[in-house]
Amino acid sequence: MSELKFVVEQLNREPFKKNFNLITFDSLEPMQLLQTLNDVLAEIDPKQAMDIREELPEQTVKRMSALLGMLKYRPPGNVTDVSGFRQGLVTGSKPVIHPILHWLLQRVPELKKRAYLARFLVKLEVPAEFLQDDVTNDTYHQYEELVEGFKTYHKECEQLRTSSFSTAEIRRDISAMEEEKDQLIKRVERLKKRVESVSNHQRMLDQARQLRVEKEREEALARQKQEQKNQLFQAEQRLLRLQQQLKDLRQAAADANPESLMKRLEEEIKINSYMVSEKLPKELEGMRSTVQYLQKVASEPAMGQADLQELEDKIKEANSQINQLIEKRMMRYDPMDDKLTLYRQQASIIARKKESKAEELQEAREELAVAERELRQRSSQGQGSDGEEVIRGDELKRLLVKLRSKGTVYKKKCHEITELKAEVGVLQRTEEILKQRQEAVQQKLQTVEAEKGISGYSNTREELERVSAIKSELDEKKGKTLDDMSEMVKKMNWMFMDKKSALAPIIKELRSLRKRCQELSQEYVEKKAQYESCAAGLESNRSKLEQEVKALRDEMTQMENRYHYINFMSEIIDMQMQRAAEEMKAYVSSDPQEKKKAIREVYIKNISEQELLGKKLREEQKTVKESHGANMEQMKMWRDLEQLMECKRQCFIKAQNQASIGQIIQEEGEDRLVL
Repeated sequence: MSELKFVVEQLNREPFKKNFNLITFDSLEPMQLLQTLNDVLAEIDPKQAMDIREELPEQTVKRMSALLGMLKYRPPGNVTDVSGFRQGLVTGSKPVIHPILHWLLQRVPELKKRAYLARFLVKLEVPAEFLQDDVTNDTYHQYEELVEGFKTYHKECEQLRTSSFSTAEIRRDISAMEEEKDQLIKRVERLKKRVESVSNHQRMLDQARQLRVEKEREEALARQKQEQKNQLFQAEQRLLRLQQQLKDLRQAAADANPESLMKRLEEEIKINSYMVSEKLPKELEGMRSTVQYLQKVASEPAMGQADLQELEDKIKEANSQINQLIEKRMMRYDPMDDKLTLYRQQASIIARKKESKAEELQEAREELAVAERELRQRSSQGQGSDGEEVIRGDELKRLLVKLRSKGTVYKKKCHEITELKAEVGVLQRTEEILKQRQEAVQQKLQTVEAEKGISGYSNTREELERVSAIKSELDEKKGKTLDDMSEMVKKMNWMFMDKKSALAPIIKELRSLRKRCQELSQEYVEKKAQYESCAAGLESNRSKLEQEVKALRDEMTQMENRYHYINFMSEIIDMQMQRAAEEMKAYVSSDPQEKKKAIREVYIKNISEQELLGKKLREEQKTVKESHGANMEQMKMWRDLEQLMECKRQCFIKAQNQASIGQIIQEEGEDRLVL
């Protein structure tokens, strides 16, 4: 009761002003009670301000539960079930809402502060797989740094609020400063009085004032001079850079004749075409095959010891077949194969060198792109306030040293590139010669095979070699996979034995518990059957009682309606009887004033007045009908008169216009116009 009284008192104060008492608050509907709780939460956190009728109950419960959890609210001891607590919030149960209101209203300022801090200190939960991304990880670290910064700033703010700097001390400081100001004014006045006794004191004061102005001007000019020196230094540095760029461009333009440009473009086109047509497709195909192999391995089910043994048998069988093929090949030794093997080795060496140089070129391009991007970033960061690049002396020295080192490295790389280009030219020529020789040897080999009747033998042998190489690679990968899987199986077996030994006492205990569970489940089934039969009987009795109550309530409603109807009719009849008695009394009374108050007399008087009015109106109607014709004729005459006067007015206006132009004189049959 005391808690309820405290809640009502707090709700009647600022800022709620609910104007409740114990009875009205206790008789609130569930929706109104929930709205009151929402208003209190909105005072703590303004984001909660809303009408709960415009929100779904599930959303309301979710929102309130999240805020209460953030405020660290713990339900009382009699509400331990979370689902029951949420159900109480949905239905607006008083045993759930009243303790929440009492807890909130006890500590509103503290909870306001906690809700404010929670907006910035409750960290967002980001899954670990998302943090693998560098951008997401950096953003999350920045977010954590901002949270820590907010903590420090808030602590400083609280320390300042609770520190010894009070308004009284500030006022004392102000008053002390004002006293000091008064003392300084008095001192200045004393000095003025002393100076006035000196001759030419005004001239000396003017000179001192002028000296102070000149000193300030000198300081301003010194600052301006330093700024101009800095700007001059920056302009000189920029001029040097631009001159160096111009020199490089002129040198490049002097060396750039059409033949060298075409040669350079052809080399670049060859390199790019090799990268696009050979290197990148091979890398892409290798990545795809790796992905497919990994997907295949991942999609395979877990293998047991029997599966591993079967795979090892297949590997041994394949290895024996490969060894047999190698022995057959060695038995059929052909000296022509040695020449082809030499050519193949040289071609493979050239291809490997080509691939390595292409990789080096690609790495160099990537480094160049990174350096250019870093240069653009440094240039954008080094922009001054006036749009010029600002480079300090130490940084300029470092840049010059770095530039010299880069220049030497660049010259070395250019020399290496020229050597590599020459070597690539030699290798390309060697490759062409070897291809021609290989074609000649291949044609000769085909003719020999056709003569011997074994055409296609060399192609079949090359295909077998390629298949054996692929198979050896696959065998290596399978061997590694099988080793890993066998190691994994051993670990799993070891873990299984440990778990089994650890679970042995638990399993023994579980057996006794299972027996107990079976006994309890049987007892539960029997009790459940008894409960269901009892519940069914009670349910049938309850339904009958509900029907009877419903019928009695309907009958009671009908009787109440009839009672109220008869009551109203009785009151109406009483009023009519009272009016009739008063009318009879007034009609029978000998007093003329009383008779005039009677309704009959009033109605008779009104009827006589209306009859007189009707008679008068009929006479007026008769008069109007008799004079209607004469009046219409007179109205027509007035209209004609109006038209005649309008015509005369128009003629008068025309005559005045003609008189202003000239005068017409008629005499002796002649007409003259006098202007």
